[in-house]
Amino acid sequence: MVETIKKGVTIVNGKPEFRSPASTDAGREKTMAYKILRKHDVSTDPKKMRIKFDALISHDITYVGIIQTARASGLKKFPLPYAMTNCHNSLCAVGGTINEDDHAFGLSAAHKYGGIYVPANLAVIHQYAREMLAKCGGMILGSDSHTRYGCYGTLGVGEGGGELVKQLLENTYDVDAPEVVLVWLEGKVPKGIGPHDVAIALVAATFPNADVKNKVLEFAGPGVDDLSMDFRIGVDVMTTETSCLTSIWKTDEKVADFYKNVRRPEAYEKLDIEEGAYYDAIVKIDLSKMESMIALPFHPSKAYTIHELQANPEKIFKEVEADCQKSLGNQVKMDLCRNIKDGKVVADQGVIVGCSGGMYENLVEAAAILDGQSIGNTYFDLSVYPSSAPINMAITRDGTSEKLMSAGAVIKPAFCGPCFGAGDTPAHNGFSIRHATRNFANREGSKPGQGQISAVALMDARSIAATAANKGVLTAATDIEYTVPEHEYKFDPTIYEKRVYNGYGKAEPDYELRFGPNITDWPKMYKLEDNLLVKLCAVIYDDVTTTDELIPSGETSSYRSNPLKLSEFALSRRVPEYVGRSKKVKEVEVARHEGKEDPEFAAVAAKVGATLKNTTVGSCVFAKRPGDGSAREQAASCQKVLGGFANICYEYATKRYRSNCINWGIVPFTIDKSTEFNYTENDYVYVPGIREAILSGKEEIPAKVIAQDGIHDITLFCKGLTDAEKQIITEGCLMNYYAAGLGK
Repeated sequence: MVETIKKGVTIVNGKPEFRSPASTDAGREKTMAYKILRKHDVSTDPKKMRIKFDALISHDITYVGIIQTARASGLKKFPLPYAMTNCHNSLCAVGGTINEDDHAFGLSAAHKYGGIYVPANLAVIHQYAREMLAKCGGMILGSDSHTRYGCYGTLGVGEGGGELVKQLLENTYDVDAPEVVLVWLEGKVPKGIGPHDVAIALVAATFPNADVKNKVLEFAGPGVDDLSMDFRIGVDVMTTETSCLTSIWKTDEKVADFYKNVRRPEAYEKLDIEEGAYYDAIVKIDLSKMESMIALPFHPSKAYTIHELQANPEKIFKEVEADCQKSLGNQVKMDLCRNIKDGKVVADQGVIVGCSGGMYENLVEAAAILDGQSIGNTYFDLSVYPSSAPINMAITRDGTSEKLMSAGAVIKPAFCGPCFGAGDTPAHNGFSIRHATRNFANREGSKPGQGQISAVALMDARSIAATAANKGVLTAATDIEYTVPEHEYKFDPTIYEKRVYNGYGKAEPDYELRFGPNITDWPKMYKLEDNLLVKLCAVIYDDVTTTDELIPSGETSSYRSNPLKLSEFALSRRVPEYVGRSKKVKEVEVARHEGKEDPEFAAVAAKVGATLKNTTVGSCVFAKRPGDGSAREQAASCQKVLGGFANICYEYATKRYRSNCINWGIVPFTIDKSTEFNYTENDYVYVPGIREAILSGKEEIPAKVIAQDGIHDITLFCKGLTDAEKQIITEGCLMNYYAAGLGK
């Protein structure tokens, strides 16, 4: 179905051939990706891009922190369109916090600074961007990792909030000139196959070996032509899970028709592969060979065909259970095998939701499968979340909602909750099948430390509907008979026109921001001193550590506008002791700035001939490959709030997490992959001359580990920092950087 070939290809007579051009750099400039990037690149160094975006977008887990950071850094008005949607923690109150306070803050900020405010439940973040902000040849930066609009001709990049702050202060997004990988589509999709089937197969083929990490995926080939826009975006939005930087597709009349439908025909421009364009690798996808897929816990790359799982469920489930026990540290036992009844896999729940699942065609085809059927009155239930109010209106008008509801499905408003653990949480040891973006541990609401576990598997809406029609018994949509309807999505803009506040270009400087008791300013962040002494407060040996483990999503996000309260949840579902350990270390650093010396840390420093007078004291996290998943900056900011000053790893799973660390003044150390890091919590790492090393661009930095069994030499690396990043780290964080008059 999917083949990844790590060899360069050049477009010859409109097709990829395994040959290199005279200059790979010149050939790469001919790609669609580079043409768009260069149009937004203000750098004089072709290898080091400095990008200015056309628009920004955030949701209500991130925009308060972004605006608060930008305010503290001198923000006067939004210099480009900035849309704030309310689709993540919409109108819920948890733990004494009221999220509507954040929404009121967002609307007041849109007035004060000239922004776009999309009220709660009106649209999920990416659907609003697709309909109202995307344009061919454009670039959008979003504080959500699934910022992907490639099939609409727009390069969408998902990053942490600090990168949006830089754009709001008219600075740049800095990135090394990326490699480009051609995704070549051929064949036609069989009946019953949906975009999630293709997406899961693509993620499974590319993620495990980081084949496309931080690269741009460029989709082309004859297979694109027959794909609808909803199908294309269903694949495109999931490219985030491959760990690529962004994506772009060739555009055609279907894209032109999309822009006509959303009343923005001027946004269309034809994009296509060019003769002589060079790609660093190629991923071939034969759409005609696609099968119905399922991705089992805890990653979209853990993929099987549904037929494979049906044929051998006990063996596969036991393998998955063993992996889950390992990743959860044996805190709680997952029992997937309980879902095998009479040799068949039975699900407890179905959910079609969000920026990947809640698209019009997914819902129409699911309704066709469920037309005249019943999901039954067993444990299985089905929830459907259209991704925007206009889509909800369309399925109401054409009878799709009636078919779904008549079968027993529940229609809910636009909301991303089930994608990150804030909605439709399954019962203990429940098995949920979802057309959603992720199935990481904790994102479905599990709390291993409290004995609560459940399992989410990703499937396409079509197979979810087929399973629902079979009363929860796992069923591939390719195995049933149904007629695919020919409905056409008719976008009605009136809901947006009546409810969205569009204040871009109309800033009201005297407008008063509205604050709630849960909205607080960032605490004081200290600069990096000459030397650095960190205590290991979390040591994680998992192959990959997700941002959801670094800072759990779900109900914890209710505290997202209160840095101190949110930080209490850092690593709480992976290393529960981390918060307490880090707080004690921070107390030492605070006391140091007050002229008080901690005996324990002074004694440790003395072992390596150091003094605390000019040595920053902080906490440190070691993980083999941290940062897969969400763009939420809280994964790093919570560490900093607790006194974190360094991460040590073999490599960062994503650029966005490493950037988050940098923007919060956390030194992003790496170690050589041949280095054995066999140290434990409560060991220390001392890095002499760190400030000068960072500022001078020294990338190989000698350090010492003060462990229980003695002192050991270790070489740390800090590679590829820009001049601005060096200053951000040494100043202590992005806010301090701007407060010092830098970056202007």
